[in-house]
Amino acid sequence: MGDILITDDERDIRELISEILIDEGYTTRLAGTSDECMAQIAAEQPALMILDIWLKDSNMDGIDILKSVKRDHPDVPIVIISGHGNIEIAVAAIKQGAYDFIEKPFNIDQLLVVIRRAMETSRLRRENVELKRGEGHTAEMIGDSAAFRTLKSQLDKVTKSNGRVMLTGPAGAGKEIAARYIHANSNRASAPFVVVNSASIEPERMEEVLFGREDGGRGIDQGLLEEANGGVVYFDEIADMPLGTQSKILRVLVEQRFQRVGGNDKVQVDLRVISSTNRDLPTAIEMGTFREELYHRLNVVPIAVPSLEERREDIPLLAEHFIETCNKAQGLPLRKLAEDARALLQTMLWPGNVRQLKNVVERVLILGENTGDIRAKELPNSDEGGGEEGRIVLAGGLATLPLREARELFEREYLLTQINRFGGNISRTAAFVGMERSALHRKLKSLGVVTTNKAGGRVAYVESDDA
Repeated sequence: MGDILITDDERDIRELISEILIDEGYTTRLAGTSDECMAQIAAEQPALMILDIWLKDSNMDGIDILKSVKRDHPDVPIVIISGHGNIEIAVAAIKQGAYDFIEKPFNIDQLLVVIRRAMETSRLRRENVELKRGEGHTAEMIGDSAAFRTLKSQLDKVTKSNGRVMLTGPAGAGKEIAARYIHANSNRASAPFVVVNSASIEPERMEEVLFGREDGGRGIDQGLLEEANGGVVYFDEIADMPLGTQSKILRVLVEQRFQRVGGNDKVQVDLRVISSTNRDLPTAIEMGTFREELYHRLNVVPIAVPSLEERREDIPLLAEHFIETCNKAQGLPLRKLAEDARALLQTMLWPGNVRQLKNVVERVLILGENTGDIRAKELPNSDEGGGEEGRIVLAGGLATLPLREARELFEREYLLTQINRFGGNISRTAAFVGMERSALHRKLKSLGVVTTNKAGGRVAYVESDDA
């Protein structure tokens, strides 16, 4: 963020203030007239302004500058400094949007306290805007697998209601996109969608960020709940919210109103609440880190968002979507996926789920070849082991087995991978591996591989000896 702009027609005063602030670690710019001040603002928006009311030999006085800055840069806090006898004018400046005023001759400690608080207010406002915007504004759902279709069907059923939804699933699976999809297709679509990143907000600042702040006669800083009024508030990773804040959120859910930090008046809000977690909340309740009553208030409609492992069929579609978005947003090459790259992506491990896939695609587009189809050799870890072309490096355990056992183990793992890659579809698996469907069935039976329904699709596993 920018520095502090000090505007005063008395050179000694502006230089004194500047020296004090520099000693405290701030950077400063100086202006002696209104023209110099406006030129400095046009060159770069400051983080904060210290502004004298009376400016000799200037076209504008401090009040004129204040009005102009608040019109064009409303988030810049302005501290007014004024001589004795100008207190009424200074108070009027507060009503025009100034953060505070300090009377000359000023006390250095008082000056520093006001500046620190003003800078903190500015930071809070910027943070609220950033949190409100959230990451990835898309509400587009991409996929065609059975697990994806089940998810989308469940989301469609809750879009038109005001019921509270709890989205569960591993990190990176797309819970926020699911929440945005609900909002975009609801009767609140034109109202705000505000994200509360429970894990990223410092616990001691959580209530100020959520509920806002009242600071005497200096005005009101809206919190995220007030920003979301009429729309949707999305509590991302709700399990990371401090216990003390949980009890206050519970009260908001019951009363639909709250008090700002430092305030006495009740703020009425109309909110739809969607929350998400990658943790086992019943276990968190047993451990005393999550309030049971809040869980029951939030978990009205539970919806599970599947991992990428459960929807491997969607990986090529998602990868192609990310290629297009990287091309539009960053100008990265618009490349296609070669067949070997599609196959490898579907068989790789994805502990980071959809988010990890997006990162891999972006990395390949940045570091890979600029033209032609994306090949398997460009994907991370695809050539791990450093074997010669045309050869594979055997895992240690496999290399120690007799040929018959090694071949059986390889065939079992290979077919498990392919069946899960195609969502349990035996016909598509048989076509890819080059076998007749009936022959594949016999092979799977001989290897002890069975398929079953899970998470809206079919998955394969090895039948235990006890079965």
